[in-house]
Parts: sequence; C-alpha cells; structure tokens
Amino acid sequence: MEVCFTPQMVSLFDLRKSAVVVIDVYRATSAITAALASGVKEVIPVGTVEEAKAYKAKGFLAAAERKGAVVKGFDLGNSPIALSQAEHKGKSIVLTTSNGTKALLKTEGAKEVIIASFLNEQAVVNYLAEHHNNVIFLCAGWKDRFNLEDTAVAGAISRGLEAKGWHTHCDSALAAMHLFDIAKDRMPEFMKNASHTTRLGHLGLSDDLAFCNRRNEYNIVPVYENGTIRLK
Repeated sequence: MEVCFTPQMVSLFDLRKSAVVVIDVYRATSAITAALASGVKEVIPVGTVEEAKAYKAKGFLAAAERKGAVVKGFDLGNSPIALSQAEHKGKSIVLTTSNGTKALLKTEGAKEVIIASFLNEQAVVNYLAEHHNNVIFLCAGWKDRFNLEDTAVAGAISRGLEAKGWHTHCDSALAAMHLFDIAKDRMPEFMKNASHTTRLGHLGLSDDLAFCNRRNEYNIVPVYENGTIRLK
C-alpha cells in the first residue's frame, strides 16, 4: 500500500505493478460513484471544458466544474446529488472537474484504475483484497496540493486492507491511516475546518458535503478503463 498525496507527485510511483485507486471525495469520485449506483450507464472523464463542450454539442449529457462551481453553459457540475437523479438513468455522462478528472487522466499504465470515496469504501477494500496484492492511492487534492479529505479516504481503505492482512512500510500510507484514526468517529466534525469544506460551504453546497461524508452507502466498484468509467 502506498499513498500519493497529489497528482503532482504521481511520477514518483511505479503504476505498472499496482492497482491505482483515485480519490476526490469532495466531490468527483463521490459523484461518479453515486451516479453509477443510481443507474447511469457510464461516466466519461475529460480534461478540459472545451472537450466537454464538444461532447455536449454531439448530444451527450455533459457536466463541468471549476473552483467548485458549475461552469457557465452547463446544467451540471460534480454534485453527487445532482448526478444521481433518476432522470439520468441509462445515460452516459461526460465529466470534467478541477481535480478529480485531472487525477484520473494521470493513471496511464496502471494495472487497473478504481474509483473510491467514503460512499463505497468497504466495497473497494473487498475488491482490492480479492483481486490485487498492491495498491497506490492517488489523492486528487486541490490544485496539486495536499488535502485532508482524500487522504482520510486513503487511510480508511488502507486500514480495511490492513484488517485483511495487508502490510505497508510506506510512510505516506501510515500517515493516511493515522489521520483516519483521528477522524473516523467524527468525520463531518473533523472535516469542517478543511479548506475545501469551507470553499464548498461558501458556494451553498453543504448538502453535497453531508452526502460525501456518508460511509459505505453503496456496495459497488467503479473502474476506469479505455476512457470510460463503469461498474465492475
């Protein structure tokens, strides 16, 4: 088990021998998980707003977020509540976000790429334990900087794997687990002073934050393969 705190650091890790678990809990990977759990066919991550606009022009349902807000010209951003509405069932959603899709697009060469959040934490633990023997957690962070929430998810899943007999000598994984230990019984309270909690709170997105802090809401494992994210 290893934890990469930000996409800026991903070049320090050898992805070829590991499953890579991408985490952007506030909100991209939570939104992807909730959308697929609610019947969305697939989520197609793209790096730029321009790419999302091109898909939209072709008739795709497209969602775009920058700095926490919905990009002008789009009806959807990366709200897990909005993307999991029943009206989207069976559809493909094209998604671009400030941090989460950026992290996803840096996973080329990984053995497998898995989407994780608090919402599907235990499902990811179980899947990794059954199918893999090494994992790198790639935290999306905020503008290539460390954040608390993604690291806490990495710590939660690492603790779950540890309970299944996994071990690590990676300091970043140990740090993530210790962070989770501090926060696990009071996650919303612990995260209330996190920078992104404040940022999203100022945008009136408290309901999204509460949703993203739910643990083990879904027993699903989204996997990113060949440019699209679907359920395994």
